[in-house]
Amino acid sequence: MGGQLNVQDVYVREFPSDQKALDIFSGEWTSQLPEAWAQLQAGTTPLFDDPRVHWALRELGGADEKTVLELGPLEGGHSYMLEKAGSRSILAIEGNTRAYLRCLVVKEILGLRRVRFLCGDFGQYLKESTDLFDIVFASGVLYHQQAPVELLATIARAAPALYLWTHYYDAAAVTEKQHVSARLGAAQTCEFDGFAFTQHEYRYLEARKWSGFCGGPHDSAQWLLRDDIIRALRHFGYAEISIAFDDISHPNGPSLALVARR
Repeated sequence: MGGQLNVQDVYVREFPSDQKALDIFSGEWTSQLPEAWAQLQAGTTPLFDDPRVHWALRELGGADEKTVLELGPLEGGHSYMLEKAGSRSILAIEGNTRAYLRCLVVKEILGLRRVRFLCGDFGQYLKESTDLFDIVFASGVLYHQQAPVELLATIARAAPALYLWTHYYDAAAVTEKQHVSARLGAAQTCEFDGFAFTQHEYRYLEARKWSGFCGGPHDSAQWLLRDDIIRALRHFGYAEISIAFDDISHPNGPSLALVARR
């Protein structure tokens, strides 16, 4: 970064193709494209056919004609699934500029028409916007926040239903995973809007050096206890909570998926 641009490196001289667009971000992709585009090489994680999202859509009674706010779409995998499920509109906000551009490549290749990708901080959007939605999708973002409880509070103001997938802190589980426990700090007792909770600092360390890094914008984030996540959702008005994919042995730390509704 910071070196002089070699203009010869930004031109493609071969026949135009979708693969050429994907190759702009070679080595950065996380997601495997849908089966109909299986001939294209991107990432390896099947986020365009995610069983967690299939489960969430069943719990939510589908997404047909619903408006969705998606936080951190990464590469548009869940955006694609939401459009296929019949959502009226999906507003997907991505703060990582490289991931945002990958979303635009995916939008063009897959022909997405009801998704609008915005580049910016979804936390600031939720604090400042008065827009309302039917559903908020927040997969893989809560544990990248420095103020995760505040994020849950702002989500609750924006929509009566939430899909969330996140890692959480469990002392016994993280102790068994040295690469996770080495990144976690001591417990901090906190309070937000009358809600008391505990959080642990999670440091990204060397992970930030990867060109495809998709964590938060700071050097660290805060992880919540599982019970505090549930209590916070109830505190901010979500009365009905369904949980699945609760995996205490996830290699990157305990995780769960949930759907919360008023």
